Amino acid sequence: MTAHTIPMLLLLALAGVADASDWTVQAGASALRFTGSMQGERFEGGFDRFQAEIRFDPADLAGARFEVTVDLASADTDNEERDETLLGPDFFNVERSPQAHYSASRFRADGGGFLAEGSLTLNGKTQPVPLAFRWTPGDGGAVLEGSATLDRLAFDVGAGDWADPDMIGREVEVRTRLVLVPAAQ
Repeated sequence: MTAHTIPMLLLLALAGVADASDWTVQAGASALRFTGSMQGERFEGGFDRFQAEIRFDPADLAGARFEVTVDLASADTDNEERDETLLGPDFFNVERSPQAHYSASRFRADGGGFLAEGSLTLNGKTQPVPLAFRWTPGDGGAVLEGSATLDRLAFDVGAGDWADPDMIGREVEVRTRLVLVPAAQ
């Protein structure tokens, strides 16, 4: 080994460590779900298409970052009429705003898990939405499971004639389960 080889090997090793917190989502094994209520009856749904850029290391919360983009047209509640209504101008308004975006760059430990202090942009409105989550490392990857509750009316989802909380509940619970592998380097 030459004197130049040792510093080069150190740089390569450190470069691998710096990227060790970047994760790739395994789409088929991951899910983004939501629960709402209509006339007092709960319903569930999910989004079939979303992308997530995850940088997370429990030992380096200051360097963590979540960027999640959701294709709103992929909403599915197993009810064709409700799904069509969700895509229309009174709810997600996918013609005007086809995507929702969640971004978080502030994180803290919270009990046995973590809290991402992020914001959601939906329907042209941006609001803070904290995401409580658990991080479970495993063989060659990790699982991120989290939940958040948001007020649909803060995003003009179901505003106007649909704003009555006796008709459609204001609170929507969002749950995520991301199966992650280290990003390719």
